[in-house]
Amino acid sequence: MNTKRTIYKYVGIACISVTFLACKNLAIVNKKENKTVPESYNNSKDSVNTAQTKWKDFFKDPQLAALIDSALKKNQELNIVLQEIQIAKNDVRARRGAFLPFMNAGLGAGVEKVGRYTSQGASDATNEIMPGKAFPDPLQNYVFGVNVSWEIDIWKKLRNAKKAALYKYLSTVEGKNFMVTHLISEIANSYYELVALDNQLEILKKNIELYQSSLEIVKLEKQSARVTELAVRRFEAEVLKTQSRQYYIMQQITETENRINFLVGRFPQTVARNSQNFTDLVIDSIHSGVPSQLLSNRTDIKQAEQALIAAKLDVKVAKAEFYPSFVITAGAGYRAFNPQYLIQTPQSLLYNLAGDLVAPLINRNAIKANFYSANSKQVQAVYNYERAILRAHIEVVNQLSNISNLKKSYDLKDKQVKALTQSIDISTTLFKSARADYMEVLLTQRDALESKIELIETKKQQMNALVNIYQALGGGWR
Repeated sequence: MNTKRTIYKYVGIACISVTFLACKNLAIVNKKENKTVPESYNNSKDSVNTAQTKWKDFFKDPQLAALIDSALKKNQELNIVLQEIQIAKNDVRARRGAFLPFMNAGLGAGVEKVGRYTSQGASDATNEIMPGKAFPDPLQNYVFGVNVSWEIDIWKKLRNAKKAALYKYLSTVEGKNFMVTHLISEIANSYYELVALDNQLEILKKNIELYQSSLEIVKLEKQSARVTELAVRRFEAEVLKTQSRQYYIMQQITETENRINFLVGRFPQTVARNSQNFTDLVIDSIHSGVPSQLLSNRTDIKQAEQALIAAKLDVKVAKAEFYPSFVITAGAGYRAFNPQYLIQTPQSLLYNLAGDLVAPLINRNAIKANFYSANSKQVQAVYNYERAILRAHIEVVNQLSNISNLKKSYDLKDKQVKALTQSIDISTTLFKSARADYMEVLLTQRDALESKIELIETKKQQMNALVNIYQALGGGWR
C-alpha cells in the first residue's frame, strides 16, 4: 500500500514539474485592439444610417436590380467563396469531434508458423491446449473487438481549437458578405458607366449632325466668296474627328457590357438598361449615421474581428501543447486460434485499459515555434482589425466629401452647358450675317460638345459616389 502511495506521489510531482517547465518562459503578447472611433463625420448629427437599407430598395432601376439578382446566383467568384464557407464549416465539425472519444471496431484473421527450434516453437510443442490436444501447427489466429481512445481535454486545448475553427468559419461568412457588397457596387458602377457611355454616344451623334449642318453653311459661304477653302476643310476635319470618336465610345460600351456579363456569369450579350433621362437622375439623400455603426455594418470589420478572436484562441491552443496530455485507451474483444472457440467466454475474452500522461520535455523547438508564430499572428490580427476600422472611416469621409463636391461641380457644369448651347445659335447667326468668324462657330460648337460630355461624366461620377458611399457605410449585404 505504501509502495502505491509512493508511486502516486512521484507521478504527481512529475506532472507538476512538467507543467511548470511547460509554463516557464512562455509569455502571451496581449495586445489590446483599439475600437475607438470619432463621434461623428465632420460634426454631423445624423443618427439614421443608409447602410440599413436593403439593396433592392436602394437601387430602384429594375434592369440594374435584375443584373444584381442574377449575379448573386451565378457569379463564379462568389460561388467559390461559398465553397470556402463549406470547407470552414467542415473544419468546425472535425474539431468538435476531436474532444469526443474515438471508437474503432475491427475483425481480423491470420496464420503464423514458427520454427521448431525456437523458444516459442519448443514451448508450443511441449504444451497442450487441453489434455490430449496439442497446439495446431501452423497456428491460426482469429480476433474481433472494439478499441476506444479518448484524450481528456484538461487544458481546454481541443475545445479552444473547436472555438477557433468556429470563429474562422464566421470570418469566412463575413468575407462572403463583403464579397456580396463589393459585387453589388461593381455591377452598379459598371451599369452607370454603361448608361453614361450611351448618353455620350448620343451626344456625339447629335453633334455630328450639327457639324455637318455647319459644314453645309460654310460651303455655301465659300461659293459666295465670304470664306476660303480653309474654313471648309476645318469643318470637314471636325466632322471626321467626331465620327472617329464615336467608335472609341462604342468599343468602351462593348467592354463595359462584357464586364457586366462576366460579373453576372454569362457569355457576351447585350445588357438591358435604361439610358433615358440620365442627367435627370436625382441623388437621394444619404444618411451616414455615426462612425460607431461601422463596427456592426461593415462586413470587412466584422470579418477582421472574427479572425482576431480565432487568433487569440489559437495562441491558447499553441500554449496548451506544452502541457501534459492525458489519454485513456481501452479495448475489449475475443481472440482464438479456431473460429469455434472465438466467442467462448471467458476463455477467449480479452480486454485492456490504460491511461497515459505524456508531455514534451526536451527538443520542444517545433512547439515553441508554433507558439511564437501564433503570438505574432494574434498581433497581426489586432493591427488588421484596427486598419479595417480606420480604412472604413476614411472611405466614408472621402465619399461624403466627394458627393458634396460633385453636386456643386455638376450644378456649375449644367449652367455651362446651357450657356454654350445658347452660344451655338448666336455664333451661327452672327456668322451668317458676317459679324463673326467661322473659327468662333467652330470653337463654340467644340466647347459645347466637350461641356456636354463632361456633364455626363460628372453625372456618372455622382452615381458612382452614391454607390460607393452605400458600400463604404456597409450596405448591400443584407
